[in-house]
Amino acid sequence: MRLIKTEDAVGHVLCHDITQIIKGVTKDAVFRKGHVVTKEDIPVLLSVGKEHLYVWEKDENMLHENEAAKILYDIAADENMSASDVKEGKIELIAKINGILKINREKLMAINSLGEMMIASRHGDFPVRKGDKIAGTRIIPLVIEKEKMELAKNAAGHEPIFKILPYKLKTAGVIATGNEVFKNRIEDTFTPVIAEKLAEYGIKITRRDICPDDPGIITCKIEEIIESGADMVICTGGMSVDPDDRTPLAIKNAETDIVTYGAPVLPGAMFLLAYKGDIPVLGLPGCVMYAKRTIFDLVLPRIAAGEKLTKKEIDCLGEGGLCLNCDICSFPNCGFGKGG
Repeated sequence: MRLIKTEDAVGHVLCHDITQIIKGVTKDAVFRKGHVVTKEDIPVLLSVGKEHLYVWEKDENMLHENEAAKILYDIAADENMSASDVKEGKIELIAKINGILKINREKLMAINSLGEMMIASRHGDFPVRKGDKIAGTRIIPLVIEKEKMELAKNAAGHEPIFKILPYKLKTAGVIATGNEVFKNRIEDTFTPVIAEKLAEYGIKITRRDICPDDPGIITCKIEEIIESGADMVICTGGMSVDPDDRTPLAIKNAETDIVTYGAPVLPGAMFLLAYKGDIPVLGLPGCVMYAKRTIFDLVLPRIAAGEKLTKKEIDCLGEGGLCLNCDICSFPNCGFGKGG
């Protein structure tokens, strides 16, 4: 690049976009990279505060911001994302499908630690929808050394930094527990809540059983649901330390592998997660029935995408695991479930 006075720029090629900002009216380029400056352009350039311009001088060892942003996009995006048009040296990653956003946080940190370049994204491990903006990439200066972009490629490796996992699970069996429900003393108001949340991820309830507080009966129903081919099993209620609450014992007796009984999340501390092979078996505490957002909202999308969660991943939910029960719920556009 060469810096020249705007009055001397006639006939030269701009090497970057020239942006005009009028508060509340517009923020857009009045001239794009590659534009050949004419005599008529000079007053316009001066009116947007450009008394000097960078004009392009090709250097084999340097890359323009648009070229560098494309490299960052290529190392960041997977096949389930598309690129926006390059604008002011920035490319955005756009979701092509519904799913869970996964981020290789070590690689993201490595790229952003190189200096003169950046990738900014939304939080990982949360649902995204087709058309959502995932991240933005750009370099900080107008041009950058090719060698530095090679360092970025090496830091990223062969796998993209961002991935969108599509939802895989399609069916669920629900077991509503409790003598009060089994004996028709109260209505089962838990299952409709579960059905609504499952539907957000394309999961249908294909079987519903109501059981008394008898661990043997509950265990048999869990096994029957799994044998029927359901993708997941959800047990509602009976999760506290009350002596009549037997759901955790029933899940254990179904010869499942217990990941955790308890989670550092409020509401949802008495949550249980287990697996029978690859089939997730969940024990949901009563708060899921009446609270706006709970542990269930944090784990369900990931489970729906086929992730097999570990105890460490559940434990990491502690930071950000306190729902503030706002009068107007803005989840997921809030801090709930977003740890460090």
